Amino acid sequence: MKPAVVSCAATSEETDGRPLPPGWKSYTSPEGLRYYVNCSSKETTWRHPSSSAEAPQRPLARQSSSPYANGSSSIAKASQPTETADVSLRKPATYKQPPGSVSPAKRQIKEVKETKITINCVTFPLPGEGPEQQLLKPDEWSYCDYFWTDKKDPQGTTSLPGFEVLLQKQLKGKQMQKEMSEFIHERIKIEEEYAKNLSKLSLSPLAAQEEGTLGEAWTQLKKSLHDEAEVHLKFSNKLHSEVEKPLLTFRGDNFKKDLKKYDHHIADLRKQLASRYASVEKARKALADRQKDLEVKTQQLEIKLSNKTEEDIKKARRKSTQAGDDLMRCVDLYNQTQSKWFEEMVTTSMELEKLEVERIEWIQQHLRQYTTLRHETDMFNQSTVEPVDQLLQNVDPAKDRELWVKENNTGEVRPVDMDI
Repeated sequence: MKPAVVSCAATSEETDGRPLPPGWKSYTSPEGLRYYVNCSSKETTWRHPSSSAEAPQRPLARQSSSPYANGSSSIAKASQPTETADVSLRKPATYKQPPGSVSPAKRQIKEVKETKITINCVTFPLPGEGPEQQLLKPDEWSYCDYFWTDKKDPQGTTSLPGFEVLLQKQLKGKQMQKEMSEFIHERIKIEEEYAKNLSKLSLSPLAAQEEGTLGEAWTQLKKSLHDEAEVHLKFSNKLHSEVEKPLLTFRGDNFKKDLKKYDHHIADLRKQLASRYASVEKARKALADRQKDLEVKTQQLEIKLSNKTEEDIKKARRKSTQAGDDLMRCVDLYNQTQSKWFEEMVTTSMELEKLEVERIEWIQQHLRQYTTLRHETDMFNQSTVEPVDQLLQNVDPAKDRELWVKENNTGEVRPVDMDI
């Protein structure tokens, strides 16, 4: 409340038999209550200023039982007892918060941001904050440990979710498998053409009139071409049935549809996570607005004590409490969703890892069958196949995974719960 305008240079009055200190004036409120004003500092008080030094003064404010009414967490502080409204050396109406100072709520939010960071609606700990995370599958370079964050393109304009990198790996493997089967198909065509030409050459009339034992040897040589043609034709048939066809049909056309099920499931969880995060931010802003409103009304009470102002403060406290409860609920829902997404990421990435191992072992098995058939078909060309056979024996899916993860991983730091 602002008193009627009077000169602060007037002489000090005496009230209730006690003189006022220099610079103080007394006034009467519309309700008939006497209060005192320091003409220099503009401070006001209901208590006679001569007694202000007798006991420490406490600000006029009632603490709410709500953990959020004063911007503090219920986890960090217990409820404060209610204070009486009869003592105060009040701040002047023009009082402003010192530059750079923050309310308890804002200070708490700032502290959270200093220890955690949110990337595309997923909360991660900052490096060096809290205990170091341990890998879920140490020394195995497992997919479940290295694809939590997004991967930016070289230009840094767009980013690819870590799970999408794993899906692309599977689709690339499917494409490589298809191209291998096409390669074997071309090899089959060469074998078939070779067999056809050998058979045709075996029927050539050239030198057919050669006589005697030499003639018999020459005839057998031509016949051997026909037999060799049969061997190569048989080789091409086995290549088709035992190598090309298995490579072509392993994880057929439905494989992409199956991967989309994984993708959609994870994507749906990410959408829900984004929605929960937006709700948290909305609730956080609502709480800040309610606390700001409470601070304004508290400052008004420091100037004017009235039933209406006190009722407004009670309403503001109730709204602040409700906003705090809403924020707690939104954070809980967010953490539940992130936990579910985390579990699905682990189980699904391990399933994709298993599929990749199966693919490599399947291709290894049938390419070794290819080298076996080559051994059986052409003994003279074994020296060209032996290095291939040796390398196929040394194929190691775990080593392949390690090399690929080292090159393509998006981040090994796992998400953590959001704090209020």
